[in-house]
Amino acid sequence: MSDTHPLHLSPELQKALQTIDTPTVCNALEVLVPERRGYGYTISPLVCPRPELPPMVGIARTACIRAAHPSDLRGASARALQDAYYQYVDEGPKPSIMVIQDLDGPLRGYGSWWGEVNSNVHKGFGCLGVITDGSVRDLPDLAPGFQVLADRVGP
Repeated sequence: MSDTHPLHLSPELQKALQTIDTPTVCNALEVLVPERRGYGYTISPLVCPRPELPPMVGIARTACIRAAHPSDLRGASARALQDAYYQYVDEGPKPSIMVIQDLDGPLRGYGSWWGEVNSNVHKGFGCLGVITDGSVRDLPDLAPGFQVLADRVGP
């Protein structure tokens, strides 16, 4: 990736953005986009089991997961979908942050995609961490330095 990519984050910009806390970002957004005022707040708990890690600054990679009602895909079709997902994660500007919606609704967190294996795989693809309304697990075995922000911790 060249430094001219429109989503390029120079080390200097990353470092500067890490000094700004979330409330300051929210206040700035309300000034820039006044119609956003009064909604969009995080009203559910957000678990940060690794508060010692620095703030994440990266390019969002978005996806959805579900576990309570697994896919009907099997064999080669299931592998092709998973391969396409990992290719998507690895493409584009770095560093990245996974932003994952759990589609299981009231059962979100029924299964966890985020633990020892996927934290290491995603870190290898240049991801700093994950933000999800689903669950995370294997906290002691997460990839070193990989941040997780989740709705809950599950088994």
